Amino acid sequence: MTVLGRVRTAAAALRLGWRASRGGILLQLLLALLTGALPAAMAYVTKLLVDDLAGAGGPGAADGTRVAWLAAAGAALAGATAVLNHVTALITATLGRAVNIEVQDRLYERVNAYRGLRPFEDPATQDRIRLAETAAQGAPHDVLDFLLDSVRSTATITGFLGTVLVFWPPMGALLVLCVAVSVAGHLRTSRGMADTAAAVVPAARRQYFYRMLLTDPRAAKELRLFGTGQLFRQRALDGLRETSGAGLAALRRSVLVQSGLALLTAAAAGTAAVVVARQVLAGRITLGDMTLFTAAVAAVQGALSSIVMQLGRAEEALRLFGHYLALLGSPADLPDGTHVPAPLREGITFEDVWFRYTPDAPWALRGVDLHLPHGRAVGLVGVNGAGKSTLVKLLCRFYDPERGRILWDGADIRTMPVDELRRRIGATFQDFMTYDLTAAENIGLGAPEHREDLDRIRAAAARAGIDRSLERLPRGYRTLLSRTFTDEDEQNGVSLSGGQWQRVALARSLMREDAELLVLDEPSSGLDALAEREVHQALRSHRAGRTSLLISHRLAALREADLIVVLFEGRVVERGGHDELVALGGRYAELFAAQAEGYREAGDAAVDGEGTAAAVGPGAVPRADAAARAGTAVRDGVTVRAGADARPPRVAAARAEGVR
Repeated sequence: MTVLGRVRTAAAALRLGWRASRGGILLQLLLALLTGALPAAMAYVTKLLVDDLAGAGGPGAADGTRVAWLAAAGAALAGATAVLNHVTALITATLGRAVNIEVQDRLYERVNAYRGLRPFEDPATQDRIRLAETAAQGAPHDVLDFLLDSVRSTATITGFLGTVLVFWPPMGALLVLCVAVSVAGHLRTSRGMADTAAAVVPAARRQYFYRMLLTDPRAAKELRLFGTGQLFRQRALDGLRETSGAGLAALRRSVLVQSGLALLTAAAAGTAAVVVARQVLAGRITLGDMTLFTAAVAAVQGALSSIVMQLGRAEEALRLFGHYLALLGSPADLPDGTHVPAPLREGITFEDVWFRYTPDAPWALRGVDLHLPHGRAVGLVGVNGAGKSTLVKLLCRFYDPERGRILWDGADIRTMPVDELRRRIGATFQDFMTYDLTAAENIGLGAPEHREDLDRIRAAAARAGIDRSLERLPRGYRTLLSRTFTDEDEQNGVSLSGGQWQRVALARSLMREDAELLVLDEPSSGLDALAEREVHQALRSHRAGRTSLLISHRLAALREADLIVVLFEGRVVERGGHDELVALGGRYAELFAAQAEGYREAGDAAVDGEGTAAAVGPGAVPRADAAARAGTAVRDGVTVRAGADARPPRVAAARAEGVR
């Protein structure tokens, strides 16, 4: 970091402190001046007292009243110094708290301003956030301490430097030499400490991860069942040894440098003491003068050492604070738009959308063309890794397509304000969150502006089929859903089953009653068959008139969708109604038959001569018809290939009425 860079970084840190508490900084400066000036006054009073007590008139020759006043003045100055030190400590703590709140708030504001998910999936960004957290806690405080200590020490040096130069001028040169060597040594060790702190961040984050695993109640079952606790314990200890070992090595180097500088300072002070003592013996100065000189040398050395020490700490803090400033000044991960469209009327269209998570990763979506008609329900089907959840992430604009566009009533969603787009979407994600909050808060977070509206929360819970279960909890909707914390009355929380948690997450997405698009990504994967049927019946009425995107591996849950779209290796390979796709004999029929196989028993279905299955039990599934066996199907006058290699022509094989 250049000198100019240090100055700019220090100025930024001081501006944060100034915004946090202007009055606190001004008061600290005043106290620094006072505490810096008092030692000189105390030393001078002591010099006068010693001279009076050791006067040439011998014992009893001193003026008793004057001696008493001088002694009282010395005690008063010592008491004032002690009181000012305590007051300074209190003001410092108060100011430090205000500064810490300010810098942490700005840090959290910046992290929360990330619009997409890439920063949270990038190890380098995570390391920078961790370094910024460390810097935010200490850097502004250390820089401010350096400023205040410089003011305090300058006042002390100003009061004593004349005395030092009068009694032995070469002492000034010795002090300059000691300071120059000390500055060089402290800057070097500070850079080493800062570089070490930055280098161990990845290991520290990994160590924190293993440590959290050992105490996370969600991981406790597997750790105990599989006996992996000892493995993660050892990895946590290895990480701790690595990070603490690096810090200890840097500290060891610092101690060696500091010890050498202390010896140098002591040698300079000893040399001065010998010279001045010989002057006392020669009668050129008084004993009080020697006392004053000794106090002056100690005070000036102490003030200079304090400045150098604070400079070293400030240097280390500034190097780390650079990560904080870099994070605050980093560009937006996703550009924001300004176009606010009218309520959805036509639908949402994917036009030749390509996407991959990193430049060297395989394509997750490859030329997707898809239309979600307004007011209709579209089911999305595909094996794991087909690109279903990726499509949802792009729709919510957690990422932008690498190629192609996503249109909202014809307008590219990148032209819309991100917050406005997401305000119009209600979504239940496959990897939903479980919050250590009350039941009401867990649901109310779906619409934070209505999180206190219990009637609205209960209505959402009822649609998700979880209202009665939550009502039966010890404190109803005020019950804390956590085994890790206690509530405000120090009462233990409760734990829900996986299916119950899924219903709570579903209720959270249903809090947005005015959502124009409803996205349900595996909303019933953790439910039993009866609960799933109940939930889908409730959702059917809630979806009426809304544009909906439904994703489920349970294909029976999608049978009533207006359109079913099949993704395979990031492409749309089939689309149509349930019966149409089963008849097509392609991937959808293959998936549907595979699911039904587990429900069929011998004799449950008899195949007629036309190749269709006669349903005997509730799990019976129609077989592919003759056209499907031939590998083709005709839809709206367009022939579409079926089977494992089905690939619709460019911009899809069929354009049904209102559906692409």
